[in-house]
Amino acid sequence: MPHAVIVAHGQPSDPDPAETALARFAAKVHAICPDMQVHSATLAAPLALERCLDSLPADTVIYPLFMAKGWFVTSALPKRVAGRSVRILDPLGVDPKLPLLVAEALRTELQNKDWQAEQTNLVVAAHGSGRSLNPSQVTLAFASELAALVPFADIRTGFVEEAPSIAEAASDVGSQSVCLPFFACTGGHVLEDVPEELGKAGFSGLVMPVVGELPVIQRHIADQLGKALVA
Repeated sequence: MPHAVIVAHGQPSDPDPAETALARFAAKVHAICPDMQVHSATLAAPLALERCLDSLPADTVIYPLFMAKGWFVTSALPKRVAGRSVRILDPLGVDPKLPLLVAEALRTELQNKDWQAEQTNLVVAAHGSGRSLNPSQVTLAFASELAALVPFADIRTGFVEEAPSIAEAASDVGSQSVCLPFFACTGGHVLEDVPEELGKAGFSGLVMPVVGELPVIQRHIADQLGKALVA
């Protein structure tokens, strides 16, 4: 049976909850593609990735559950797998199909609420960075592509670690609005920072699951792993 490892950042100050959450995520992907074994490891858990890879064959595929192709994906991750014949795929956030897949999920939610996109505002809540422009550029590019697929009345972006803040982006958007957390995993930022910022803004609209938790995205990850493992 072929093997794949889903890798995420995790939480350095408390690695275990993120490890458990990522294992649940991997189990969901495995349920979609039971003909492969899907493992998981966070970079924050000491030696978790190394121990995982040591037990797997050389042709294992690694899927980075990250929203940008930044330092963690291009530098930290390759260093951690050094000397092993594994294949590292591109991260979720730069997948060219991501806007189309998220648009599908958003249309479903709009239909469930009986809302018209043209009368609905969208807030994309993302991480951003105080050190690099790359994360926000990925978010803005995603939002621009999404705007061409779903005709929202307005699409705003806000960030945890740079301006504009999520609270600024979510202010005065009205009750017919949707917040999309542009994160790969449901970690501390999603559980704490995003709700806090939406509370500051008085946001009363619909809050979507994080991008990585959308069923359509998990199916896509399973499909990408399947294609990579037979390539």
